[in-house]
Amino acid sequence: MDKILGLEEIKARCAGYRASGKKIVFTNGCFDILHAGHVKYLTRASGFGDILILGLNSDRSVKTIKGEKRPVIGQDHRACVLSALFCVDHVVLFDEPDPRRLIEAVCPDILVKGADWGESEILGGDFVKQHGGRIERVDLEPGISTTRIIERIGELYYGR
Repeated sequence: MDKILGLEEIKARCAGYRASGKKIVFTNGCFDILHAGHVKYLTRASGFGDILILGLNSDRSVKTIKGEKRPVIGQDHRACVLSALFCVDHVVLFDEPDPRRLIEAVCPDILVKGADWGESEILGGDFVKQHGGRIERVDLEPGISTTRIIERIGELYYGR
């Protein structure tokens, strides 16, 4: 079974999961230069339900959010690596700067974001709550981030 799906495919799968009583968990992000903090976050997120769907920002979306030099890793490679994680059931790319349309299509039981986001700042949280779901915030691993990894590479190899 291919874990990387399009919007219509994920909608159909979610209908089947709901019909069989499974709890759907959704999270999203850029996941550029996958690191231990990402893996721990996704493992924790998957523990809130039965099926973890990861909304992955497309290259265009990442550029809009993070600037022209990002992503470092292209969307197809990021999706491939993320889909190989045991805790991720499906990866769905989205082009918009925010995941609201995808969240509405998935209609998850649990929406997960990092604890660096206030609950009122979590896009789609209002929709999830209106449909009987809940929000979970996960503590991030201190001292690790893609930005910090990029900075460290610059320091080590380019003296920046």
